[in-house]
Parts: sequence; C-alpha cells; structure tokens
Amino acid sequence: MSTVQQLPVTLEDIEAARKVLAPIISLTPVEHSRMLSRQVGSEVYLKCENMQRAGSFKVRGAYVRMSKLSDAEKARGVVAASAGNHAQGVAQAASHLGIKARIYMPVGVALPKLTATRDHGADVVLHGTTVDEALAEAQRYADETGAVFVHPFDHPDIIAGQGTIGLELLEQLPEVDTVLMGVGGGGLLAGVAVALKEKARQLGRQIKVIGVQAENAAAYPPSLAADALVPLDTVHTIADGIAVGRPGQLPFQIVKALVDDVVTVSEDALAQALVVLLERNKLVVEPAGAVGVAALMENLLAKHGIESKNCAVILSGGNIDPLLMLKVIQRGLAAGGRYLTIRMMLPDRPGALASISRIIAESDANVTRLDHTRIGGALSMGDVAITIDMETRGHEHSEMVLNNLRAEGFEPVITSSAGGSVA
Repeated sequence: MSTVQQLPVTLEDIEAARKVLAPIISLTPVEHSRMLSRQVGSEVYLKCENMQRAGSFKVRGAYVRMSKLSDAEKARGVVAASAGNHAQGVAQAASHLGIKARIYMPVGVALPKLTATRDHGADVVLHGTTVDEALAEAQRYADETGAVFVHPFDHPDIIAGQGTIGLELLEQLPEVDTVLMGVGGGGLLAGVAVALKEKARQLGRQIKVIGVQAENAAAYPPSLAADALVPLDTVHTIADGIAVGRPGQLPFQIVKALVDDVVTVSEDALAQALVVLLERNKLVVEPAGAVGVAALMENLLAKHGIESKNCAVILSGGNIDPLLMLKVIQRGLAAGGRYLTIRMMLPDRPGALASISRIIAESDANVTRLDHTRIGGALSMGDVAITIDMETRGHEHSEMVLNNLRAEGFEPVITSSAGGSVA
C-alpha cells in the first residue's frame, strides 16, 4: 500500500484547505439515527452535508481550487460543467471571490438546480444531454478563451477541499470506526480517505473507509479489479450526483491505496434509503447522498465482513428536484412493500369489481388508483382488465392482500410501482 506522502494529496494539504474554507462554509451537524442503529446493530451517525451552503459538499473543493488562482487567472474567469451540485458550488465560490463563472449543464437538467446556479450569479449554458458532453464543451471553452477549467473531482485542490469533511467528522465523532459515502469520480472519497487514514495512524488506531456506488453507475469496482481506469459504456441511475462513467485519475490513485472497499447498491435500495431519511430522520437528501444509508439497509457491511461499533455516513447533498422526489418516494414505498400495484383479468359482468373492492377493504388496504379497460390485444370477449394501486403496510400485509384475492378465485399479477420506472 502506498503511503499518504506519496499520494497527490496529503493531510497537510487538507488542513491548509480547512483554514481557507473557515469563513465560507458551515460546520454541518452529525446526527445519530436510532432506527438505522437498531437495523444495522451498530451505532449509526449521519454527517449532514445536505445542510451545507448550496446544498452539498461541493463548495468546499471549488472554493479551495479557485482561491488559489492568480489575479490574472481570476480576471479570465472560470468555467465548469455539472448536472447540479458542482455547478452550484463553483457558482457560489465564484460569487464569494468576485470571479466571473460560466457553467455548462446538460439539456434537461433539473429546473431547481438550474435556477439555483443562476441565482448565484453564474452564466449558465445548456449543452448536450450528458455531463460528459457538457464537460467536453466546458474544456473547449477553456482552451478557446483562457478561462480556468474547474474540474469536479480530478484536481488536488478539489480533493483537499472535500477532505476537510473527514477532519470535521473525526472531531465531532472521535469514536468513529467506519465511514461510508457515495462515489462518482472519487474526489470526496479520496479526500476523506486521506484525512481519516492519516489522522487514525497518528492516533494509533484504524478507521475503515467505504465507498458506495449505484450498481448502474459503478466504474470503480471494475477499475480497481483491473488496476486501470475502466470507463462504463452506459450510466443509468436516479443518483445523478454520482452518475460518472469513469473514475478520476488522481482520486483513483488515492482510492486504490487507502480505501478499504467500494460496494454497490440497487436503485430500489436507493429509493428506500431516501424514504427512510425523509420519514424517520426528517432529512431531505438526494439519491446520491443516500447511497451510504442504502448500503447499510442492504446489510453490506456484514456481507463484506466489516465489523463496526460506530459507523458514520456522509450525506453528501440534498439538492433534489421535487418531481424526482415524488417518483423516488413512490418507488421506495413500493420496494418497502408499502405500495402495491396489481393487474387482473375479470369477467365483464355486474358485481365483479365490487367483489374485488370488498376483498381489498376487508384486507385493510387502501386503493389509490384504479384503471378499468375492455380494450386490448390480450383481452378475450367478455373480459376486462383492471390495474389497481393500493397502499399497504409492508411486505407481509401485501402478501396477505394477494392471498385473500387468490382465495376467492382471482389471479392478481404484481406489476411495477405506480408511476413506472424512475431510473
């Protein structure tokens, strides 16, 4: 394993970054979660970077990077590309430093993120349909105009800025032994790993650092296995904040040397984690910020042989489009057995639908939507198809409803969650 001193970012870099950031960031709280602690069998704490200024940790790295620019570089302005959090971080930092900022964002970016970036004073240009396309255009603009390109994760100052979260966490929770966080390009994971691993070494103890990726946007596991950067062919996840198809070169060096493991979680687990954080911890967190909680809920620590008494999850951001939140909540409820959608064929005669309604009512489920049709290629003459959405109290209750319908001769088929796939 490489030593910290041989890596592109050191503990001294991170401590210096913390001094730079002192006037402009908030010390975000660390909250204990009783529900997650009971479920995991370890004390679980949440580092709430979703409460940071601009709604995520990204302002840390952006401000450190831009504060070191020369007067001539500041005069030329900065350019960046992002689907949201990095855009807002760069825009906020530029506003504090009096620097002109141009931000490229993909067409179709969430309106709240677009509006917030503009509200910080940045010039926003919509380009391409993916972050990679926006990044390429931002780099082209930098080459053409001399503006300084502020990369979202692949720069030592960015990594050092993000690493300040690790210093804060260790002071707020000295007994922490395991820390989980989401991974896109790897700037956050790399910076926090340097801070925690070196501080732990100085204290004569160990702290495990775990990265978490969405399974449909997981470039780190194959890259670590190959010991080389392996780009993904496609990236498709509700966690847009970590939807990165290729690890950063500098973060990869650090993650390879210091991080204990990188695990993946499903889209359903992400949705359930967001619902749990909202419902039980009263925290609004975007899917990318909830991946660490999703890993705990899928029992990934035990599955990977990781023992922990005091576990912390970095909730990296809370910038979520309300429309996406609505879809994710529906999916999370469905994944948790609290929202059931079924489809059935019925004879087209009086009383058939009333029987279905009676069974559902007697099963103490609540119908929220019903679709009734006589037309369709799979329907026989004299049949109708109905689709019913209903609220249930969990998987056992859902199974009871299904069994009660089957007991009276109906053949319910479970379909996707209401509203369709949100991935």
